Amino acid sequence: MQFSESWLRQYVNPDMTTEQLSHALTMAGLEVEETRPLAPPFTQVVVAEILEAAQHPDADRLRVCKVNAGGETLQIVCGAPNARVGIKIPCALVGAQLPPSEEGGKPFAIKLGKLRGVESQGMLCSGRELGVGQDSEGIMELAADAPVGQDIREHLKLDDTIFIIKLTPNKADCLSILGVAREVSAITGAKLCVPKIEAQKSSIQDKLKVTVENKDLCGRFAGRVIKGVNAKAKTPDWMVRCLEGAGQRSISALVDISNYAMLAIGQPTHVFDLNKIKGDLTVRWGRDGEQLELLNGQTVSVAPLSGQGVGVIADANGVESMAGIMGGNPSSVTLDTQDVYLESAFWWPSAIQGRSRRFNFSTDAAHRFERGVDPAGTVDALEYVSALITQICGGQLGPVDDQIVDLPKRSDVRLRVARAQKVIGVPLTTDVIAQLFDRIGLQYQREGNEAFVVKAPSHRFDIEIEEDLIEEVARLYGFENIPANPPVAEQRMQGTQEPKRGIHQLRHAIANRAYQEVMNFGFIDADTEEKLAGNTNPIKVLNPIASQYSVMRSNLIGGLVQNLKQNINRKATHVRLFEVGRVFQRNPEAQVGELSIAGYDQPVRVAGLAYGPAVPEQWGTPTRSVDFFDVKGDLEALLAPLEFKAEKTEHPALHPGRSAQISIKKRGKDINLGVIGELHPRWQQAYDIPGSVVLFEIDWAAIQDIGLPVINTISKFPAVTRDLAVVVDQAITVTQLQDAMKAAKQLLVKKIDLFDEFKPTAGRMGGMAENEKSLAFRITLSDESGTLQDTQIEPVISALLDAMSVKCKARIR
Repeated sequence: MQFSESWLRQYVNPDMTTEQLSHALTMAGLEVEETRPLAPPFTQVVVAEILEAAQHPDADRLRVCKVNAGGETLQIVCGAPNARVGIKIPCALVGAQLPPSEEGGKPFAIKLGKLRGVESQGMLCSGRELGVGQDSEGIMELAADAPVGQDIREHLKLDDTIFIIKLTPNKADCLSILGVAREVSAITGAKLCVPKIEAQKSSIQDKLKVTVENKDLCGRFAGRVIKGVNAKAKTPDWMVRCLEGAGQRSISALVDISNYAMLAIGQPTHVFDLNKIKGDLTVRWGRDGEQLELLNGQTVSVAPLSGQGVGVIADANGVESMAGIMGGNPSSVTLDTQDVYLESAFWWPSAIQGRSRRFNFSTDAAHRFERGVDPAGTVDALEYVSALITQICGGQLGPVDDQIVDLPKRSDVRLRVARAQKVIGVPLTTDVIAQLFDRIGLQYQREGNEAFVVKAPSHRFDIEIEEDLIEEVARLYGFENIPANPPVAEQRMQGTQEPKRGIHQLRHAIANRAYQEVMNFGFIDADTEEKLAGNTNPIKVLNPIASQYSVMRSNLIGGLVQNLKQNINRKATHVRLFEVGRVFQRNPEAQVGELSIAGYDQPVRVAGLAYGPAVPEQWGTPTRSVDFFDVKGDLEALLAPLEFKAEKTEHPALHPGRSAQISIKKRGKDINLGVIGELHPRWQQAYDIPGSVVLFEIDWAAIQDIGLPVINTISKFPAVTRDLAVVVDQAITVTQLQDAMKAAKQLLVKKIDLFDEFKPTAGRMGGMAENEKSLAFRITLSDESGTLQDTQIEPVISALLDAMSVKCKARIR
């Protein structure tokens, strides 16, 4: 919310400096993000009048002007196309210091000089040269009654301050000067001067019939016909200054009046060209196939999308306006407009929320309606704008047509004094709380000294529960007045969770492997979700913050790949990333709970990505790209002491021949942890990634339980190793053979390692068929009771061979 201090002080004028007022607002929860001068510093610029304007003898685009600046007549050479006799303009005298032309530059000094041989005794200024506007096409034209010789800062009231307040979403009541003034009055006790709004008398009986079809879209609709307006009327300077102080530029009188009223009292209105409306108006939801060309030139479809409708105001020809967001070109007012229809309505916040983001733009009206606009002020705003239009543009007013369809029901809110004292930490009495409620204009009833029953005003959408009232008490009492007492809490010794792995412990472990943590939104675009998760029916976001965040992610891989692409675009060549976060999946069996939603699972996943060289470039190690086994080694170190096995699998995001499902065995069952593998070449090409990418994603819940450490004694007797080479079909994996040997449950076997693989080639069959391969294992055996003898070892080796033979059809080589 942006406004000028002088405009605010028209409504409430506390005996405070600008700095004190800024501090008071911030301490009341209305954070003043910035204060800055309305105009930059400059000197010796006065109101002047052009007496003569003759063509320069040696330049077609220059004029030699005789100027009355309140003293002797000055001769000034000017290149502005609008320099003409009789207009009042700002004139910088010789010696004036003007603002720098660019940020960080030096002030511009006006000196006596010559332009193409003609002496110039000053400078006629544009708004941009004075830092009070962006118009640089010509000199600034002042009002005809501007006193010649008066300092321009005094005449334009430029010694003012711009306030920029960072409002929280619940403070919709402060999206107007009146709303902020209410707060200032409550904070400081200064008198509030509310604009006097009177019902305007009708001089004609013309009406436009309006039908509200959907009460879940519009709760109240008011309008009136105004005929014979002069749309070419000049917007008053005082209104232009207010709009510029609020960061808006003047467009035309009718548009400026509507914008001014919205900023002043918080109710957006819209002005239609009555002669462009065909038939009656209907307020309803948009339908399939309907489109509207908006005032910004954008053509949009107002058809329902993903169950989200768009409210419209339509006539017999079609849609004329997007309800509560922006008007349409078909019925827009122009300088030729003579008759208008003025509309003021209460649109339900839920009917406006998210719609402007759907079309990739936002408006001041939508910003207010989606947070809540006072339904009780609908007709007052109509009368206020009507009065301004007739004062500035003239015209004849028709009667007000006010339709109340369905207004919000405001329930009483109960505040317990003891609860407020406990939360705020200050022993506030009931009398103090009552005074605070009186200052902010809340109606209440006391329940002795125990509680208050408060009826929230219609403009306070943020007061619904007891905590909202406690917040009001705290901020009006003053956050700076609340003592900073240390918290008091009962301390208990908690048992250690040694059998469980901590999430921060895992984060540190991954970071120690040279991976950097990223934090992505839980949302992603539907295209990435379909490509990298294979999810054609994602969970859609009803109110996305942007088009690229339209669905909930079902894995972390999509976000990591996008992070990698951003890094590659910035010339990164060695990238290691990881993320710990929730994913979102449909599950009809999921039950509602404190941290769960019925029908949806929200498990925590851990994912990582590696790209570029396996190790940073150096002289001692040849450069090679990171591969599957590098990341698998990282994962083995991270999951220790858990041991996992990897089996070939397929995943939408991963290379079909270089990806694996990893699992661990718990209580005799294989528990799926997740996947590891290279990014699919198709997506590598689609994202324009020049090298291979290795990713993993595992389920956090499955790796939390690591158990207590098991103590094993070290045998004082030497271990024995035996090499065992077997021939199997090439479809048999190493894991299958190792599982078969482990299933034999030979207690003397301490370790089984694969150390060789041989596949037959042309001319070198090795006594094997083409579809066979040889795998060699090193078996480590040990016994704590004594040195192993051959008579003990041979039965063990035979048992291992038998197990592989039965389960994998292996034969000794």
